[in-house]
Amino acid sequence: MSKSKKKVFSGIMYSTDSNYNFIEENQSGEEETLQPKQQNLRVSLDKKQRAGKSVTLITGFIGSDQDLDSLGKMLKQKCGVGGSVKEGVILIQGDFRKRVMELLLASGYKAKQSGG
Repeated sequence: MSKSKKKVFSGIMYSTDSNYNFIEENQSGEEETLQPKQQNLRVSLDKKQRAGKSVTLITGFIGSDQDLDSLGKMLKQKCGVGGSVKEGVILIQGDFRKRVMELLLASGYKAKQSGG
């Protein structure tokens, strides 16, 4: 997900309506962030294409990019490691599945551990 705002047209190339506005048609606004107890987050471990290093992945967050960034920042600080937030997925460096699960459950999120 790019942070730059791009105009996205839904296939409409021309309109005979003089009051038609392309922006109103396609602008749905920010995605509303669900409450923590309504989020269904998945915590998994990934080693693929990372030179053998393990990364904890948190997927399934529904909401705005700012809320996702703040959740990622909180998890990175509590685990004391680095990581990033890319394309709706939080990446935490290292195998911190149990710690992340404890933190998410303590914060009121519904989280499940997926994969091995």
